Amino acid sequence: MRAELIRQLESARSWADALLASRLPDAGVPSEFREALRYALLGPGKRLRPSLVRMACEAHGGTASAAENPAVAIEMVHTYSLVHDDLPCMDDDDLRRGRPTCHKVYGEAIAVLVGDALLTEAFALLAREPRAGELVGALARGAGAAGMVGGQVLDLGTEPGALLTRERVQAIHRAKTAALLGAAMELGALAADADGVRVQAARHYGLCLGEAFQAIDDILDVTAPTATLGKTAGKDQKHGKPTLVAALGLEAARAEAARLSAQAREAARALPGGEQGLFGVLASHLLERQA
Repeated sequence: MRAELIRQLESARSWADALLASRLPDAGVPSEFREALRYALLGPGKRLRPSLVRMACEAHGGTASAAENPAVAIEMVHTYSLVHDDLPCMDDDDLRRGRPTCHKVYGEAIAVLVGDALLTEAFALLAREPRAGELVGALARGAGAAGMVGGQVLDLGTEPGALLTRERVQAIHRAKTAALLGAAMELGALAADADGVRVQAARHYGLCLGEAFQAIDDILDVTAPTATLGKTAGKDQKHGKPTLVAALGLEAARAEAARLSAQAREAARALPGGEQGLFGVLASHLLERQA
């Protein structure tokens, strides 16, 4: 099953890359701005969120084609968040996905507008779909003030050197990272026309997976090199960011990541395939990732 999971993730990443290029706005867009949009959206990435949309859709009896616009929409939102997070007024980073960040190449004003455009286009794509209202609501909850954006607010509001608790860090993780992964699973189930119970089970799994994913990210920030990560290694630690490693220490953070992975496997029991299926295996697979 591990080999099948890897095969599906690689297939979904290639699928998502092709879709992203085809869904970028073209008509009426200034050529220089179109170039900046392509730079931000089409840079190398894991494409985990669109992959989850497709996997959730197919697991619930839907087709890959039904997942296309929701998958592109969530990757647009994720990319917008990275472009904005990298700005000097936020996390102030020079490297993303192994390349200079958008504002380093095109300037801060264009980078802000790239993020604005990607966010807007994401909802335009969902508006074309069956169950559009539910799809839009799911993405808005995951990305909005009580989700990803709210998590960034909590992150920015944590003073360097402040006393950190597991509860504080995980509140940030649940909003900043997990909410969007929950939305990815929810979008996929909705695209497959799943009923409300199955949609909520998919969302719950995505939330659990997101907490585990971010816990592992915190660990990799202090254990993996920049070349592997594709972003500046050790930056969170250097700037006193609220991470699990800062709150608990490295070994306790590893134990917490393992606990959260087990929690995601348990959530997978309510999904097609159960804990031994693709979603359960994915929760274990994340513990081994190196980037």
